[in-house]
Amino acid sequence: MICELLEKNAWTAQKPRLAPPAGSGAWKALLAAERMLAAGDEALRRAKKPPALPLKLWLAYTERGDRNGYETPYFARRRALCDLVMAECVSGRGRYIPAIADYLWAICEESAWQLPAHNVYVRDTPALPLPDVKRPIVDLFAAETGATMALARMLLGRELDAYAPGLAGRVSSEVRRRVLRPYLNDHFWWMADTDDPKDRPVCNWTPWCTQNVLLAAAALLPGRALPPYVNKAAAGLDSFLAEYGEDGCCNEGAQYYGHAALTLYNALELLCRMAPGALEGLWAEPKLRHMAEYIVHMHVAGPYYLNFADCSPLAGRRGAREYLFAKRVGSEPLRTLAAMDVAEEAQDSPADNSGGISLYERIQAAFTREEMLAEAERCKDRPIPAASDIWYPSVGVLSVRRGAWVLGAKAGCNDDSHNHNDTGSLILYKDGRPLLIDVGVESYTAKTFSDRRYEIWTMQSSWHNLPEFDPAGGQYQQLPGPDARAEHVEVDPDLGGLSMDIAAAYGPVPGLGTYHRRMALDASGLTVEDATDYPGAVALSLMSAEKPEAAGNTVRFGTLGQAVVRGADRITWEAVPVRDERLRAAWPETIYRTRIYFTGRVKIEVR
Repeated sequence: MICELLEKNAWTAQKPRLAPPAGSGAWKALLAAERMLAAGDEALRRAKKPPALPLKLWLAYTERGDRNGYETPYFARRRALCDLVMAECVSGRGRYIPAIADYLWAICEESAWQLPAHNVYVRDTPALPLPDVKRPIVDLFAAETGATMALARMLLGRELDAYAPGLAGRVSSEVRRRVLRPYLNDHFWWMADTDDPKDRPVCNWTPWCTQNVLLAAAALLPGRALPPYVNKAAAGLDSFLAEYGEDGCCNEGAQYYGHAALTLYNALELLCRMAPGALEGLWAEPKLRHMAEYIVHMHVAGPYYLNFADCSPLAGRRGAREYLFAKRVGSEPLRTLAAMDVAEEAQDSPADNSGGISLYERIQAAFTREEMLAEAERCKDRPIPAASDIWYPSVGVLSVRRGAWVLGAKAGCNDDSHNHNDTGSLILYKDGRPLLIDVGVESYTAKTFSDRRYEIWTMQSSWHNLPEFDPAGGQYQQLPGPDARAEHVEVDPDLGGLSMDIAAAYGPVPGLGTYHRRMALDASGLTVEDATDYPGAVALSLMSAEKPEAAGNTVRFGTLGQAVVRGADRITWEAVPVRDERLRAAWPETIYRTRIYFTGRVKIEVR
């Protein structure tokens, strides 16, 4: 698609304008200028020098699989650098330059810009013990570091050299050595520019890394040097788009939409500016609009999203990238959602909450903020356009709304990126509050992306709203992989429900031939009907954040709702402590698992 347009249309590479000059009136006039200055001042107070990254923190991953030890100071350096650069661009007085120089110098001195967990040259192989400084790896965060460093140099190069002569050149040299040259001369699987099956399938790495390489190139190089980057990026992004479903569903889940669809948007926008006139026809492609609006359909209410795969139900507020993407593809629902989220965030906190490590995304947010707030003001007296019910056949995800209820249901298979073994599972909200939940994922460790992934409880089907066979004996759960799938999937014509057979997701279970599940939502609530030919006991899990109370055939979930169960042999529940920091961001200190034991058939009506 992209390569075809580049070949079809004449273009001359142009260096895009990424931001106004630092200290200019455009910066000083920003609505968030005072917030950015406050964030810069806080960065100065918080850390008099960049946090240390000693070897022992790298080895903590190599030896114990601990990612947080290294990643916490690594990301803290980059967040502080962004805070300081944005503040200096607003003030233009040099106050933040010494601290910016310290952070740039410290990052230049890092032995590697890739994370310890990503220190590999071949996909899906164990991380190497230490980085090879002569052979840089371009991973997600090496590319993002390169983009941020290059933008800092572009914006403040003269001021930095006045303070420390040669520092701007050092930054440029490191970005070229660690990111730009490897991108053109080496091959990493995420580039997706070959037919090697080991590079497939692609995932959010492809647009995310590509976006940041393009930013680094645009910030540092003259226009005449950009064509090789444009052409290589086009080939990789074409591969990413080819593997994405026509319906626009992100198989990695709502929280990864920002790393997939939104980084694709930025990469395409950069290519349009680097190859002016050649690619404007892209924005009329239906797939791009579908990709943009996916997040609208996953939104439940307030901060909550339907959260399959490695996702939290708190997938974050929408912002400038969504707003700009919506304008490009003509999506009123996404434009409105993004503008209203930005306005709500501005009311909630006077502080600068951008907080990320992407300097470019911060610049986008700053220079789009006034327009978004004006849009929110225009929209405040009319409701956000309601998301329509939708079925995503490429992944097997249904999102449906009836009255106070929102249902997310997953058919598909257990071979998605960031997969959990959750084929046939469901998520249910009432009045914008979570009733039946998908727990999400704990903090990442080496185990999370290893062959022991499915030893982690949050990945297992028995900790989703799914059955377990022979719970007192074999404890048969779902398996990972493309063959662990839903079969005979049928979606109601009005999208109010669906049915499927999920027995294949469990692999060879003695005595199991079929497990038919039917889900239907109406204004009164959800009905789930399960029927199986399995001759033994089945334990059906229902995960909730509300404490259950079972009395007879009824389970009450706090004051939010209740489930009437027909066909149960017995019902139990257990408290599940939530200690992991990542899970605690979304859930209370205790969540619950209700177990409905039955044989043959069970019906659950949630009201």
